[in-house]
Parts: sequence; structure tokens; C-alpha cells
Amino acid sequence: MPVPSADFKRALKQLSEKEKEALLLRAARRDAELYDTLCFELLPDVDAATVYEQASDQIHELFAVGATGRLLNRSLTKALSKTVKEVARARRITKDKRLEIDLNLYALRHIFENYTGQFESPYAGFFTATARLAARTTQLVQKNLHEDLWLEYKADLDDFLTQLHARSKSRSLKFELPRELELPD
Repeated sequence: MPVPSADFKRALKQLSEKEKEALLLRAARRDAELYDTLCFELLPDVDAATVYEQASDQIHELFAVGATGRLLNRSLTKALSKTVKEVARARRITKDKRLEIDLNLYALRHIFENYTGQFESPYAGFFTATARLAARTTQLVQKNLHEDLWLEYKADLDDFLTQLHARSKSRSLKFELPRELELPD
């Protein structure tokens, strides 16, 4: 992303309110993420809960529509990849790391409720992507949240990690999958 220069900032200050408004509206029309960010920051009825609801609906739709076809494992891997991008987009809009963790857990719950049968497929792509998401979510909880909040996520994460470790493919992963969310002493 380019850094605004001093000349740019001066020119922006010299614009009238009407010109600034027109420029901002034109930029918002061109960039959907900028529009969503501005809505989040400017509108009182758009909050983190609204963004969570929109993103979770999008994630649900990605799996409902994207998880079809002859090669279900590949479709699920693509849907999971798009899900990760949707979660990152929601985090960029709100700058809320807890929202990112909650959306990751929503996606993991959806996967473990509906698609664990695909973990035994001869193709390991979906299993590996799911394991990476679970490991990343565990790291996000440990890195970004206060230790008192870890208990809130521990049961879900431990369940996901236990289920992943129970699969035969977990031994062939090229990265270390944590056993459980470790609480500090």
C-alpha cells in the first residue's frame, strides 16, 4: 500500500468538503473492502457483531455452494481457502483479532459437523488445510488474547485438535500440529 506523501496530504487539505465527499464516494464505489471499512467506522448500526454475522453467512454459503461436484475434496479445499480469505477480510475491516478467532472457530465447527468424512479421502488437501486452520487458530488464541480468555476457547480447540490427531494423516503433516491449547500455570 502506498504511503501518502506530504504533497498529497497538503492537496487533500485544500479540497473543499464537497470535493472530499465526491472523492471518498468514488473511492468507496471502486473498492468493496474500503466501503465495508467505512461503513464499520462511520455507521452506528454496523458493529463487530454485524460483520461477524455477514462473514459467517458468507462462510456458510461458501461451503454450501462450493462443496459440490465430482471432486468433493478439491471443492472443500477451495471453499476453505476462500473462507480463510473472508476471515482475513473481516479482520482487516474491524481490526479485531478476537473476531478473527471466532470466525475461524465457526468455520472449524462447520467442517467438523459436516465434512469429517472427507478427511479419509486419498487426497490430503482438505485435511491439511483444516489442520493448518486449527493450528493457526490455536496460535492466535495464545498470541493475541489475554490468558483469562483462553478458557473460553480451550474446549473447542482441544476437541478439534484431538479429532485431527486421531486421523492417520496427522502423522504425515509437514508441520507440527499442537496437541492442545496449553494454559499457563
